[in-house]
Amino acid sequence: MVPEQIIATEIDEAPRRNEPPRKYVLRMAREKALALADGQETAILCADTTVVAGRRILGKPADGQEAAAFLRLMSGRRHQVLTAIALVYRGKLRERLVETSIRFRPLTADDIAAYVASDEWRGKAGGYGIQGRAAAFVAWMRGSYSGVVGLPLAETATLLASIGIREQRR
Repeated sequence: MVPEQIIATEIDEAPRRNEPPRKYVLRMAREKALALADGQETAILCADTTVVAGRRILGKPADGQEAAAFLRLMSGRRHQVLTAIALVYRGKLRERLVETSIRFRPLTADDIAAYVASDEWRGKAGGYGIQGRAAAFVAWMRGSYSGVVGLPLAETATLLASIGIREQRR
């Protein structure tokens, strides 16, 4: 399965007042998919990932200070990574929400400073990417690794199979 195109959408990604994190991330994936849906036979697949500490949505940090604050907040604690996927095909919307729990080990000031200096936090929900240096912060995880990276592969394959798109064997 190789996408024909990868297209960025321009939507307002700000959470609504008092919007619960699960509803927020589902809305983001849905709005992205519907913004691209053209009513044709094209399958449109979109995803959105957010990090949640308690009830607080940790989006993409604006700067290194905010990234450091996010890491301090998650240090030694459990947080959730929510990834929603939305598929629009032939006018029908299909959605899935994948939840993963992660606990970071306690982080030192040096851990946080070195990570922020690496710039890996840029453009990442919660201010970290599990596929890079932050993997060393993870004490345990329950859920989907690929969902934390940004696209839960098992759930995506199931959604695509529901419209007849399956992995081609060589």
